[in-house]
Amino acid sequence: MTSTWVNHAISEINADYQRSADTHLIRLALPAFPGIHLYLKDESTHPTGSLKHRLARSLFLYGLCNGWIKEGTPIIEASSGSTAVSEAYFARLLGLPFIAVMPSCTARRKVEQIAFYGGRCHFVDSACEIYDVSEMLAKELNGHYMDQFTYAERATDWRGNNNIADSIFRQMASEPCPVPDYIVMSAGTGGTSATIGRYLRYQGHATQLMVVDPQNSVFFDYWQSRDATLKSRVGSKIEGIGRPRVEPSFIPAVIDDMMRVPDAASVATIQWLETILGRKVGASTGTNVWGALQLAAKMRDEGRQGAIVTLLCDSGERYLETYYNPQWVEHNIGDLTPWQAEIKRLCA
Repeated sequence: MTSTWVNHAISEINADYQRSADTHLIRLALPAFPGIHLYLKDESTHPTGSLKHRLARSLFLYGLCNGWIKEGTPIIEASSGSTAVSEAYFARLLGLPFIAVMPSCTARRKVEQIAFYGGRCHFVDSACEIYDVSEMLAKELNGHYMDQFTYAERATDWRGNNNIADSIFRQMASEPCPVPDYIVMSAGTGGTSATIGRYLRYQGHATQLMVVDPQNSVFFDYWQSRDATLKSRVGSKIEGIGRPRVEPSFIPAVIDDMMRVPDAASVATIQWLETILGRKVGASTGTNVWGALQLAAKMRDEGRQGAIVTLLCDSGERYLETYYNPQWVEHNIGDLTPWQAEIKRLCA
């Protein structure tokens, strides 16, 4: 009986995947960088509105195939929002209860979306508490703790099978520079950067993987030092990326270079990007694009031409009360003026 339900659940997830088209690859028009093509892989077009839709699908399939998820199993996840939204969607698809453990400062729109998909939220005061509370709830409820921060790097087939890296290269095939010089990615779990880095090596591409990291995240320092005990007392203010501890899914050896990005630079970049795209994007996309602009300027200064690909992780509509609220930005992020001036200088 159990195997019958599991087979049905896997079929439901696979059918949902077949109903979903691939996400768009947007080429930005940036006259300031002649011969340098900058692309955004628009992950906001997934049914749950973010890059984490891919991860949630993989985590559910991983849990089902490992025998961890059965009919009626409560699903618990530690998340800053987007993964929980996507997992709530798949939990509803399979008729499973879902609880997201998240910081109380998580964007209200994400909380509303989790509730829309039938999940509920358990709030904690600090991002550092989400792990222990998730484990506790899973034991109390005889549920399954998804633990995206451990399993993200292993739940996805990094060799291909339409993972995000494979999708990028298929979409780039007809572009002027089909093999990008750089792929720029921020890290939350580290699963996507691990998938991309492994794929690049497996396929033998010369593309360099640049991982950008926000303030108060330990990933950049860990990449430099390999000290897995690093911790930050303050959580990242850029939702969805950066972590206060070294996560098991963050694989530093597949990363070619890293860059720390100030929070104010990320938010200034999404304001500038809105004038280019005509729509709002989340602050993690600002972190990605800030890094991509730095690389484009470097290539321009060196007289090089080529391509850079980065990710549009989610829509800015989720953050109208935070990153798009001037009072919130002034109080939580600070003065954007120097970073706005730097973007203007780079793109002049």
